[in-house]
Amino acid sequence: MALLELKGVKKIYEQGKIEVPALRGIDLTVEKGEFTTVFGPSGSGKTTLLNIIGCLDKPTAGRVEFDGRELGALSKKDLAMLRRHNIGFIFQTYNLIPVLTAYENVEFAIRLIGKHSKDEIRERVLKILDAVGLAGLENRRPNELSGGQKQRVAIARALVKEPKLVLADEPTANLDSKTSQEVLEIMVKMNKELGTTFIFSTHDPQVMEYARRMLEIRDGLISEDKRRES
Repeated sequence: MALLELKGVKKIYEQGKIEVPALRGIDLTVEKGEFTTVFGPSGSGKTTLLNIIGCLDKPTAGRVEFDGRELGALSKKDLAMLRRHNIGFIFQTYNLIPVLTAYENVEFAIRLIGKHSKDEIRERVLKILDAVGLAGLENRRPNELSGGQKQRVAIARALVKEPKLVLADEPTANLDSKTSQEVLEIMVKMNKELGTTFIFSTHDPQVMEYARRMLEIRDGLISEDKRRES
């Protein structure tokens, strides 16, 4: 079943009187449970595509459907609620709140949903921190964690609310190869166990080795769509 459908999606940025096309007409269907990478040279449109999928930006033209809902018909408030409840984000710079502990950074994401009791929140936060290998480090702040540990907190934060989709923008860019592998294996495990759909933007060949589908973007268009046998 399709989680995501893009039809004729275009994005044009205006720089003064000059129009700069970032996406030139993307047609894409992503099924539930996919583990997909989007790759291509800098400026090809990867981040723009992720921003549109993640309801952080709107297309200039075309149609985007998320889990059967047409995003163009939703208000800013509705888009924010859809994003809050259904989409998790993992960034290359981690984007953790420096004054909060690992536990509090993850807790913050699930508190925003506002539908779980205090005990339920604690149970879910501790469970996901343990799943990403951070048991015992709950009370450390970001400046007391390694790069790999910070990214694990970011993964836990993205997954604690059990989103339907996780978008990861260059998630291994600041990690060494060993830590990158460990982080990727955590995400593969979560994909298999929770059925969470993952879409990565990456330049990292190591990420592509784990992907089951690889989308190449060039000049704002999907130039290649490869699938790997499970």
